[in-house]
Amino acid sequence: MSQAVGSEIVFRSFQPGDREAFRALNEAWIETHFQLEEKDRETLGDPERYILAKGGYILMAERGAELIGTCALIALGDGRFEIAKMTVVERERGQGVGRQLLEYAVEFARQKAIARLYLETNTKLQNAIRIYEAVGFRHLPPEQVKPSPYARANVYMEMTLF
Repeated sequence: MSQAVGSEIVFRSFQPGDREAFRALNEAWIETHFQLEEKDRETLGDPERYILAKGGYILMAERGAELIGTCALIALGDGRFEIAKMTVVERERGQGVGRQLLEYAVEFARQKAIARLYLETNTKLQNAIRIYEAVGFRHLPPEQVKPSPYARANVYMEMTLF
């Protein structure tokens, strides 16, 4: 499944050869706002093992021959997936690409009959939180939050699809 937006950006599934772009895009945004953590290094270093082989998906945003964004759907079990490792290259931010990528990920999840999407973020990322809310994610109350492997996570959201 791939989708052209405008005629410039194509959203598609991860392909062989995308690993370096997936790693570099994510490391860039994490290091801009936070510190790279051990769980990041593990997942970004081998996304095929830590995401795809466990039943997850990785989506890519491509403009021309350049990969400009990415979003992972990590299998959590019980029909739930986590939206994770979502980023857009800095020069493309503020132009709606992140929202389009998120909307594509949500539609992709619906087509895969995924019942619920979950995500973790940080209060520092107010623009991202507003996009998540606008697309339909709702904040989870503290009693429904499980401990995160990421020190930076302090906002937890979920979206029911079915």
